[in-house]
Amino acid sequence: MDLVHLFGLVVLVFSVMIHEVSHGFVAEKLGDPTARNAGRLTMNPLSHIDIFGSVLLPLILVFTNSPVLFGWAKPVPYNPMNLKNPRTGAAKIAAAGPLSNFLLAFIFGLAVRFSYLYGMTPNDILPALFAGIAFANVSLGVFNLVPIPPLDGSKVLMAILPQGERTFKFLTALERNGMILIFLFIFFGFSILRPIIGALFTLFTGLSL
Repeated sequence: MDLVHLFGLVVLVFSVMIHEVSHGFVAEKLGDPTARNAGRLTMNPLSHIDIFGSVLLPLILVFTNSPVLFGWAKPVPYNPMNLKNPRTGAAKIAAAGPLSNFLLAFIFGLAVRFSYLYGMTPNDILPALFAGIAFANVSLGVFNLVPIPPLDGSKVLMAILPQGERTFKFLTALERNGMILIFLFIFFGFSILRPIIGALFTLFTGLSL
């Protein structure tokens, strides 16, 4: 494994960690202390790492030269019974994860732009690292908004769709086959997201993919 891939793995782990902490932080603001009580509102990676999602899957993708580097941390728990409005509250908690990734992309995109004020170019190491962090977080944010359970987009979708038996059956079928659908999407449907990721990356950094 070269330094580029190693850096990508480190960025991925910390980005998904911040993603999960954001879920717990918003849940606490909405009245649910479950994440804090479980010791998950921490920046200690050991509290968040999922052996398969945070280590094995990213390594497999790296060593198979996959164009996609993806992973996840252990989901932060929350109790919907502690929320005033469980349906909209769940959507807000879910949206907090991707929004944290977009915020990180925005911050490091600004860092890329400011680096040019000091005479650096996109080929210099520092703006290149900043751009890599921005790209990773844009990718994570966009991917997690895909409405396939257990991705965050599915919980946002639940809050938007009208309640009823047909909606319940549809969402139940999605949840039952969620992981299979996610892997199929990663390997066969991810190209659908590339224009969105590219547009947001350019918006944040001023660079083109």
